[in-house]
Amino acid sequence: MTVTGDRSRAGTGCALDTLDFMLDRSSPVPLYHQLSQQLEAAIERGRLAPGDLLGNEIDLSVRLGLSRPTVRQAIQALVDKGLLVRRRGVGTQVVHSQVKRPLELSSLYDDLEAAGQGPGTRVLRNEHVPAPADVAAALSVAEGAEVVLLERLRFTHGRPVAFLCNYLPAGLVETGTARLETTGLYRMMRAAGITLHSARQTIGARRATAEEAARLDEEEGAALLTMQRTAYDDTGRAVEYGTHVYRASRYAFDFRLLVRP
Repeated sequence: MTVTGDRSRAGTGCALDTLDFMLDRSSPVPLYHQLSQQLEAAIERGRLAPGDLLGNEIDLSVRLGLSRPTVRQAIQALVDKGLLVRRRGVGTQVVHSQVKRPLELSSLYDDLEAAGQGPGTRVLRNEHVPAPADVAAALSVAEGAEVVLLERLRFTHGRPVAFLCNYLPAGLVETGTARLETTGLYRMMRAAGITLHSARQTIGARRATAEEAARLDEEEGAALLTMQRTAYDDTGRAVEYGTHVYRASRYAFDFRLLVRP
């Protein structure tokens, strides 16, 4: 591990052995905050995975050439965020990273893959059904017309993060279950020559039902983020209507606001 002005080598048997940290002692940013930010980035990028051990504070302070209070403060910041946990007799361990997804027209699978989050999918339903009234309105088809219903659980590092329910016009794209479990829906659309252009999207929050809690490995009543989206191709045709729920403990929407001149 590298600290600006100091160099120390981590011992074996620690997840930090493969990481380098650049800590600038001349910066006005406190050392604990620099360390905390770099640890959080390593977790978010998958370089530190759930279950990885960081060792205890004494070992970490020696490895990094920092004082124990500095290391303790950096770790506590990530414990407070739910990314690390202290275990007696074990040391500090990575719990999970919260998925921070940009608020744009993109596939959750692609976003997770780009962030090194190890996406996985389990298809729960993949069938043709009559379109309910709300789905028919969103997709501009007749109520009762045949549409494709997809229900999927999305995982990161083997743990569920979202339940996705999508409706597609029948015949739009081949939706084989095996393929759905190895790639994203939008990637499949692009491969079929569909150009996604825009979407109408609504974001909300509510508490998990018993069924949702069981699916997402949460407690009943836990906070969930919700998203409802209708996506359109470059001809203005509605190509997808989705209602998704996400674990608020592991997921956040990330967006930037600009002030109008």
